[in-house]
Amino acid sequence: MPTLEDVVSEARRWIGTPYHHQASVFRVGSDCLGLIRGVYATLYGTEPESPPPYTKEWGEYNQEELMLNAASRHLTCKLRAKDKGVLTLVEQSWSTGDVLFFRARIGAVAKHCGISSGNGRMIHAYSGVGVVETDVGIWGARVAGVFSFPGI
Repeated sequence: MPTLEDVVSEARRWIGTPYHHQASVFRVGSDCLGLIRGVYATLYGTEPESPPPYTKEWGEYNQEELMLNAASRHLTCKLRAKDKGVLTLVEQSWSTGDVLFFRARIGAVAKHCGISSGNGRMIHAYSGVGVVETDVGIWGARVAGVFSFPGI
């Protein structure tokens, strides 16, 4: 069974992978969801499910919590905000190796995610940059859910 250290180590291997919308190919291209899918596939031998095609703007038009609902099917939910809200600073609690989901704006669906790497940092992918390790920073005020990989 994978450990938290395995999660972070695998996520760090993806650092430098270029950004590519809807992709999940190590060192070739990945978006934020692709990073989670790729780490999951490495740790468990297969991806949990193939996401349907999605546009970069999908969360602006569809109000269904697609990412959080998929996370609930395949990851262990530790914390989840209610009604398109965010977790307050008092509610926020995550461990190294946890998968964090964020709202780009309050009231919108969660459409960004990353893996906590400890000390207020995360590994995530975003357009024009690729997979990087950065401070959680302003995303910390937009946490919609905290999940862990199965069995960890």
